[in-house]
Amino acid sequence: MPNLFRILAVAILACSSSGLFAQADSTASPMVVQLTGVVVEGDSLGPIPFATVYRARDQRGTITDEYGFFAIPARVGDTIRFSAIGLIQGQLVVPDLTGQEMPDRMSVVLPLGRDTVIMDEARIYPWPSRERFKEEFLALRLEADARERARRNLEFDPMALYDRMADMGSSPQENFRVLQARQAEMAGYQGGVVPVSLLNPLAWGQFINALRNGDYRKR
Repeated sequence: MPNLFRILAVAILACSSSGLFAQADSTASPMVVQLTGVVVEGDSLGPIPFATVYRARDQRGTITDEYGFFAIPARVGDTIRFSAIGLIQGQLVVPDLTGQEMPDRMSVVLPLGRDTVIMDEARIYPWPSRERFKEEFLALRLEADARERARRNLEFDPMALYDRMADMGSSPQENFRVLQARQAEMAGYQGGVVPVSLLNPLAWGQFINALRNGDYRKR
Protein backbone atom coordinates (compact mmCIF):
# COMPACT_ATOMS: atom_id res chain seq x y z
CA MET A 1 0.00 0.00 0.00
CA PRO A 2 2.73 2.57 0.77
CA ASN A 3 4.23 1.91 -2.65
CA LEU A 4 0.82 2.52 -4.27
CA PHE A 5 0.47 5.87 -2.50
CA ARG A 6 3.95 6.86 -3.64
CA ILE A 7 3.13 6.00 -7.26
CA LEU A 8 -0.09 8.03 -7.12
CA ALA A 9 1.70 11.00 -5.59
CA VAL A 10 4.38 10.96 -8.28
CA ALA A 11 1.73 10.73 -11.03
CA ILE A 12 -0.21 13.69 -9.56
CA LEU A 13 2.96 15.77 -9.31
CA ALA A 14 3.90 14.92 -12.91
CA CYS A 15 0.47 15.93 -14.22
CA SER A 16 0.44 19.16 -12.27
CA SER A 17 3.95 20.06 -13.36
CA SER A 18 3.15 19.36 -17.02
CA GLY A 19 0.04 21.53 -16.72
CA LEU A 20 2.09 24.31 -15.20
CA PHE A 21 4.68 24.08 -17.97
CA ALA A 22 1.95 24.11 -20.61
CA GLN A 23 0.34 27.14 -18.97
CA ALA A 24 3.72 28.88 -18.84
CA ASP A 25 4.31 28.15 -22.53
CA SER A 26 0.88 29.46 -23.47
CA THR A 27 1.38 32.65 -21.52
CA ALA A 28 4.87 33.13 -22.96
CA SER A 29 3.73 33.13 -26.62
CA PRO A 30 2.47 36.59 -27.66
CA MET A 31 -1.08 37.07 -28.86
CA VAL A 32 -1.74 37.24 -32.60
CA VAL A 33 -3.60 40.41 -33.67
CA GLN A 34 -5.37 40.89 -37.00
CA LEU A 35 -4.26 44.38 -38.05
CA THR A 36 -6.37 46.19 -40.64
CA GLY A 37 -6.45 49.79 -41.76
CA VAL A 38 -5.95 52.39 -44.46
CA VAL A 39 -2.73 54.10 -45.55
CA VAL A 40 -3.34 57.74 -46.54
CA GLU A 41 -1.32 60.81 -47.53
CA GLY A 42 -0.58 63.15 -44.68
CA ASP A 43 -1.55 66.38 -46.45
CA SER A 44 -4.64 65.39 -48.46
CA LEU A 45 -5.73 62.24 -46.54
CA GLY A 46 -6.22 60.55 -49.89
CA PRO A 47 -5.70 56.77 -50.03
CA ILE A 48 -2.31 55.45 -51.15
CA PRO A 49 -2.78 52.45 -53.45
CA PHE A 50 -0.23 49.64 -53.71
CA ALA A 51 1.82 50.73 -50.68
CA THR A 52 4.07 48.13 -49.05
CA VAL A 53 3.07 46.86 -45.57
CA TYR A 54 5.33 44.29 -43.91
CA ARG A 55 6.51 42.94 -40.55
CA ALA A 56 10.05 43.96 -39.61
CA ARG A 57 10.49 40.66 -37.74
CA ASP A 58 10.39 38.35 -40.77
CA GLN A 59 10.19 40.86 -43.69
CA ARG A 60 6.86 39.41 -44.80
CA GLY A 61 3.73 41.38 -45.54
CA THR A 62 1.31 42.60 -48.16
CA ILE A 63 0.36 45.65 -50.26
CA THR A 64 -2.61 47.98 -50.06
CA ASP A 65 -5.40 47.80 -52.63
CA GLU A 66 -6.55 50.65 -54.86
CA TYR A 67 -8.36 52.24 -51.90
CA GLY A 68 -5.32 52.07 -49.58
CA PHE A 69 -6.81 49.23 -47.47
CA PHE A 70 -4.62 46.46 -46.02
CA ALA A 71 -4.91 43.49 -43.65
CA ILE A 72 -1.99 41.66 -42.03
CA PRO A 73 -1.64 39.33 -39.01
CA ALA A 74 0.97 40.29 -36.42
CA ARG A 75 2.01 39.52 -32.87
CA VAL A 76 1.90 41.88 -29.95
CA GLY A 77 5.10 43.92 -30.01
CA ASP A 78 5.74 43.47 -33.75
CA THR A 79 6.88 46.49 -35.74
CA ILE A 80 4.84 47.03 -38.90
CA ARG A 81 6.47 49.22 -41.54
CA PHE A 82 4.72 51.16 -44.31
CA SER A 83 6.45 52.49 -47.42
CA ALA A 84 5.52 53.97 -50.80
CA ILE A 85 7.42 55.70 -53.58
CA GLY A 86 7.81 59.42 -52.94
CA LEU A 87 6.62 59.20 -49.31
CA ILE A 88 8.39 59.00 -45.96
CA GLN A 89 8.45 55.52 -44.44
CA GLY A 90 6.22 54.99 -41.41
CA GLN A 91 6.00 52.29 -38.77
CA LEU A 92 3.66 51.07 -36.06
CA VAL A 93 4.26 48.86 -33.01
CA VAL A 94 1.37 46.50 -32.31
CA PRO A 95 0.22 47.20 -28.73
CA ASP A 96 -1.17 44.77 -26.15
CA LEU A 97 -4.96 45.03 -26.32
CA THR A 98 -5.66 42.80 -23.32
CA GLY A 99 -8.75 43.98 -21.47
CA GLN A 100 -10.45 45.52 -24.47
CA GLU A 101 -13.58 44.23 -26.16
CA MET A 102 -11.70 42.63 -29.09
CA PRO A 103 -8.05 42.17 -28.07
CA ASP A 104 -7.23 40.18 -31.23
CA ARG A 105 -8.31 42.87 -33.73
CA MET A 106 -7.02 46.38 -34.40
CA SER A 107 -7.84 49.02 -37.03
CA VAL A 108 -5.62 52.00 -37.81
CA VAL A 109 -5.40 54.93 -40.24
CA LEU A 110 -1.74 55.59 -40.94
CA PRO A 111 -0.70 58.83 -42.73
CA LEU A 112 2.55 59.11 -44.69
CA GLY A 113 4.19 62.45 -45.42
CA ARG A 114 5.72 63.43 -48.73
CA ASP A 115 9.44 62.88 -49.12
CA THR A 116 10.36 66.25 -50.65
CA VAL A 117 13.98 66.82 -51.58
CA ILE A 118 15.06 70.39 -52.44
CA MET A 119 18.05 70.39 -54.76
CA ASP A 120 20.45 73.24 -55.34
CA GLU A 121 20.25 75.22 -58.56
CA ALA A 122 22.22 73.70 -61.43
CA ARG A 123 23.05 75.74 -64.55
CA ILE A 124 24.00 73.87 -67.70
CA TYR A 125 25.90 75.63 -70.48
CA PRO A 126 27.19 74.22 -73.77
CA TRP A 127 30.45 76.05 -73.09
CA PRO A 128 32.48 76.13 -69.86
CA SER A 129 32.05 79.91 -69.45
CA ARG A 130 30.46 82.95 -71.07
CA GLU A 131 33.85 84.21 -72.21
CA ARG A 132 34.47 80.95 -74.04
CA PHE A 133 31.04 81.20 -75.67
CA LYS A 134 31.79 84.73 -76.86
CA GLU A 135 35.09 83.61 -78.37
CA GLU A 136 33.50 80.65 -80.16
CA PHE A 137 30.61 82.77 -81.47
CA LEU A 138 32.90 85.48 -82.85
CA ALA A 139 35.08 82.85 -84.46
CA LEU A 140 32.19 81.56 -86.58
CA ARG A 141 32.75 84.28 -89.24
CA LEU A 142 29.38 83.96 -90.96
CA GLU A 143 29.47 84.56 -94.68
CA ALA A 144 27.25 87.09 -96.45
CA ASP A 145 24.96 84.41 -97.86
CA ALA A 146 24.35 83.02 -94.35
CA ARG A 147 23.41 86.46 -93.03
CA GLU A 148 21.16 87.00 -96.04
CA ARG A 149 19.35 83.72 -95.38
CA ALA A 150 18.88 84.70 -91.76
CA ARG A 151 17.45 88.08 -92.77
CA ARG A 152 14.99 86.50 -95.23
CA ASN A 153 13.89 83.97 -92.64
CA LEU A 154 13.18 86.74 -90.16
CA GLU A 155 11.10 88.80 -92.58
CA PHE A 156 7.39 88.83 -91.78
CA ASP A 157 4.75 89.32 -94.50
CA PRO A 158 1.24 89.44 -92.98
CA MET A 159 -0.54 88.96 -96.33
CA ALA A 160 1.53 85.91 -97.23
CA LEU A 161 0.81 84.43 -93.83
CA TYR A 162 -2.92 85.11 -94.29
CA ASP A 163 -2.88 83.40 -97.70
CA ARG A 164 -1.21 80.35 -96.26
CA MET A 165 -3.73 80.16 -93.45
CA ALA A 166 -6.66 80.52 -95.90
CA ASP A 167 -5.36 77.61 -97.96
CA MET A 168 -5.17 75.44 -94.87
CA GLY A 169 -8.89 75.72 -94.13
CA SER A 170 -10.45 75.21 -90.73
CA SER A 171 -8.43 73.68 -87.96
CA PRO A 172 -9.51 70.42 -86.29
CA GLN A 173 -10.45 72.38 -83.16
CA GLU A 174 -12.72 74.68 -85.18
CA ASN A 175 -14.37 71.74 -86.92
CA PHE A 176 -14.97 70.09 -83.57
CA ARG A 177 -16.58 73.24 -82.13
CA VAL A 178 -18.88 73.56 -85.16
CA LEU A 179 -19.91 69.91 -84.84
CA GLN A 180 -20.62 70.31 -81.13
CA ALA A 181 -22.74 73.41 -81.81
CA ARG A 182 -24.79 71.56 -84.43
CA GLN A 183 -25.33 68.61 -82.14
CA ALA A 184 -26.41 70.91 -79.31
CA GLU A 185 -28.85 72.68 -81.66
CA MET A 186 -30.37 69.39 -82.82
CA ALA A 187 -30.64 68.18 -79.21
CA GLY A 188 -32.88 71.16 -78.48
CA TYR A 189 -35.41 69.88 -81.04
CA GLN A 190 -35.67 66.39 -79.60
CA GLY A 191 -39.33 65.32 -79.51
CA GLY A 192 -40.43 68.23 -81.70
CA VAL A 193 -40.35 69.49 -85.25
CA VAL A 194 -37.30 71.21 -86.67
CA PRO A 195 -38.35 74.67 -87.95
CA VAL A 196 -38.05 75.30 -91.69
CA SER A 197 -36.71 78.73 -92.72
CA LEU A 198 -38.65 78.51 -96.01
CA LEU A 199 -41.86 79.48 -94.17
CA ASN A 200 -40.22 82.04 -91.85
CA PRO A 201 -41.32 85.60 -92.77
CA LEU A 202 -38.32 87.11 -90.97
CA ALA A 203 -35.93 85.04 -93.07
CA TRP A 204 -37.75 86.14 -96.24
CA GLY A 205 -37.47 89.77 -95.14
CA GLN A 206 -33.74 89.43 -94.61
CA PHE A 207 -33.41 87.78 -98.03
CA ILE A 208 -35.31 90.59 -99.79
CA ASN A 209 -33.25 93.27 -98.04
CA ALA A 210 -30.07 91.50 -99.11
CA LEU A 211 -31.26 91.51 -102.74
CA ARG A 212 -32.07 95.22 -102.59
CA ASN A 213 -28.69 96.04 -101.06
CA GLY A 214 -26.88 94.03 -103.68
CA ASP A 215 -25.12 91.81 -101.15
CA TYR A 216 -25.10 88.83 -103.50
CA ARG A 217 -23.74 90.89 -106.40
CA LYS A 218 -20.76 91.92 -104.28
CA ARG A 219 -19.96 88.29 -103.61
